[in-house]
Amino acid sequence: MGAFIFAGTGIGVAAHIKPPKPGKADFPISVVPVAGPISMLIGANGFTGGNVGVSSGPDGILIVDDKLQPYSHKLEARLDDLKTCTFCGDLKFVINTHWHGDHAGGNAYFGDEAVIVAHDNVRKLMSAPQEIKIFKMKIPASPDEALPVITYRNSVSVHFNGEEIRVIHYPNGHTDGDSVVHFTKSNVLHLGDHFFNGLFPFIDVENGGNVISMTRNIGEIIKTFPADVKIIPGHGPLGNMSDLKAMLVMMKATTKIVKDRMAAGKSLKEIQAAGFPEKWKSWSWRITTETWIAVIHASLKK
Repeated sequence: MGAFIFAGTGIGVAAHIKPPKPGKADFPISVVPVAGPISMLIGANGFTGGNVGVSSGPDGILIVDDKLQPYSHKLEARLDDLKTCTFCGDLKFVINTHWHGDHAGGNAYFGDEAVIVAHDNVRKLMSAPQEIKIFKMKIPASPDEALPVITYRNSVSVHFNGEEIRVIHYPNGHTDGDSVVHFTKSNVLHLGDHFFNGLFPFIDVENGGNVISMTRNIGEIIKTFPADVKIIPGHGPLGNMSDLKAMLVMMKATTKIVKDRMAAGKSLKEIQAAGFPEKWKSWSWRITTETWIAVIHASLKK
């Protein structure tokens, strides 16, 4: 068996999945210029995996995340389009924001060419079978060629294409191995799945994520980074601090609703049946209102 996609969501969480059938999941990947040498690669309707951040310049190419495995060839083609000269376009680094397959699915494909960098816990999680009980999913260990070869506990910097690229761990947010990536000179931030722009997020409670910690992390990120920073989200369109603040407001409000209903003795099914006020319904996507309530509920039970 390959790997899995969240049932009904199209969000992959392991390093490999079966190639899509022609014409059924063959979605394009588009290039969105962000600032200076930084671009964002986004797939149609999010079906190619998480957004990829790209630094392309005289030192070569560095990417943040590498989508679902079946789209590795398409991702490689888009990277070729971003080469700034004939002899300076080699892919040198892959930074994983976390271990899920919609962000690290291309590791095995690109690992022979590039150095893979990620948090200690990313390598740990990818090295062994995992389970996400909320989706009844069992995920096999990744092959050796997909594993990060440089890991860190708190942070690491890569000096590349004329700027310091800081990779900073934020614990127990979306998972227990998440990092954000700050392109310091370009003033661009890739938040991985700490940021779903205008969308309910998924939080991997089974593997160290928690809605309370993720809310705290987002608040800290808002305080730490420049107000005018451009933000590449894990999913959704290119964003900014106003968009991230909107997500923080949503998370606090919806978490309080679930917490209050739990305190009143309501069951998960009862809370899901009641749903959220109208103002939050537009955030539902492949992570539906029911799923987001289940994630909050699981976090609060920890």
